[in-house]
Amino acid sequence: MVFKLHTLFLIAALFSVIACKKNTNDSVSETPELPEEPKTPDAPAGITLRADGPGNTYSLINSILGGTAYEVPDCAHTQEHISELYDNELKTNVFVFSIHTSQDNDRCENFDRQRNEIKTYGPSNEKLKATIGETVTYRWKFKIDASFQASPSFCHIHQIKAGDGDDGNPIITITPRYGANNTDKMELIHIGSDNVTHKVKTVDLAPFKGTWVEVTEKMKYATNGTYSVQIKRISDGQTLLSYDNQNIDLWRNGTTFCRPKWGIYRSLNSVSYLRDEDVRFADFCIAEGNAVCQ
Repeated sequence: MVFKLHTLFLIAALFSVIACKKNTNDSVSETPELPEEPKTPDAPAGITLRADGPGNTYSLINSILGGTAYEVPDCAHTQEHISELYDNELKTNVFVFSIHTSQDNDRCENFDRQRNEIKTYGPSNEKLKATIGETVTYRWKFKIDASFQASPSFCHIHQIKAGDGDDGNPIITITPRYGANNTDKMELIHIGSDNVTHKVKTVDLAPFKGTWVEVTEKMKYATNGTYSVQIKRISDGQTLLSYDNQNIDLWRNGTTFCRPKWGIYRSLNSVSYLRDEDVRFADFCIAEGNAVCQ
């Protein structure tokens, strides 16, 4: 009799445990799940041209910038004037733009100047061509040699130009300039629709020599546009040039788009000041609107 009562007590306890578990599970299953936090979509990436190692450099440039995106003096001086190599300071492949004082010209069209540049232009992807009212960020790296020789005449390493219409003078240039007694300068030059040249920022060239710098340039294209640029030395992050203007003429009459150019474009009017030069560039990025350079 005692055994039977004991067994009945065990069976009752077991049913009680099962009922308790069921109630607990029911309670958990009825608790509503909290909604997930809405995720902010990542900003789209800009379009970037990066060196990938020696060989097929022109094809690489065209594959990103479109059409025939290089303007080189190969026609008179038979060699490829833009090449790629591994850079020990950046620890990556970079572009090398080469220009030769006595052998090179401007595409066998102009012989008082030399041009070795890359560009966006008509055949380029629409995301690489700026239209009126559009905001665009450009970012890239460059390095001039420690013994780089600037000229009293023009020697642009970056241009912003109208793609058509009144496309003569560049809108913006970054230009090394010779100065007597070791007073060479790096100039930021603006030319508005009135064709008046303004050197809006001038700094010493010496800190740029022999070291990599990174340029971040942002502009809203309009007659009353906005423009800012910072050039920082990569080794220590020091700002070497900075400029900001919230009301600047960045458009041309009859223009449907504007575009950037990079490389070496220099006059031969002061050829005695020049020497053969290699200028290194890396990581060209163009980001329109809310896109970002990564």
